[in-house]
Amino acid sequence: MYKVDLNCDLGESFGRYKLGLDEDVIKYISSANIACGFHASDPTVMDKTVKLASMYNVSIGAHPGFLDLLGFGRRNMDISLDEAKCYIKYQLGALYSFCKCNKTELVHVKPHGALYNMAAKDYKLAKAICEGIYEFDKNIILLGLSNSKMIDAAKDTGIKYASEVFADRAYEEDGSLVSRDKEGAIITKEEIAISRVVEMVKTKKVKSITGKYIDVKADSICVHGDGIKALEFVKKIKEKFASEGIEIKPLSEVI
Repeated sequence: MYKVDLNCDLGESFGRYKLGLDEDVIKYISSANIACGFHASDPTVMDKTVKLASMYNVSIGAHPGFLDLLGFGRRNMDISLDEAKCYIKYQLGALYSFCKCNKTELVHVKPHGALYNMAAKDYKLAKAICEGIYEFDKNIILLGLSNSKMIDAAKDTGIKYASEVFADRAYEEDGSLVSRDKEGAIITKEEIAISRVVEMVKTKKVKSITGKYIDVKADSICVHGDGIKALEFVKKIKEKFASEGIEIKPLSEVI
């Protein structure tokens, strides 16, 4: 029996702007990455999403990003390492307050968007993120891209970590995600996404955009909450996993 976490980015609505199908998706996942107000969300949405995750017994993680509401945190930004560490602490503290008030636990941290992709390749940035987590609470799990600098930095910092793969994104040969600006970066066909995640869990490999197979470690599978097929993906992944002998469990039970 294989065990893997199924996560989704939630709580990314803001004010009057609605994004994602949180109330529907939450029923099929084991972990939620909740936006912390920098790239998306607001205090009311954060509180509502923590309550929603608690209601469905879904493990909660912080989803900190760049201070970039207009760009949804998907634009690269030039910040110092000290700023990066403080960004992590600030956003962790914000979500932790809602977890504490709702008598639930903050289990993991998954950086968002450009911060995630930059830290996957930049060890110093990844180390700053990990140090911010360590100084806040060394028992919180870092969720980072499989075989990336984030995983290396987590090991060196002495925090728990889990390796993440993506159901709805294509990979470059170096293991990084294909830029959203490139054709084929986003996977929208359900049968392709589902067969890929089964392959990643069972064989620890995935076909890159060039056709070459690369190594991956799948502790957790991400489906982007703002994706047009997010609900269909999580429903059908859960169904397929049941028939393939793959059990969906929260991160704390996988690593």
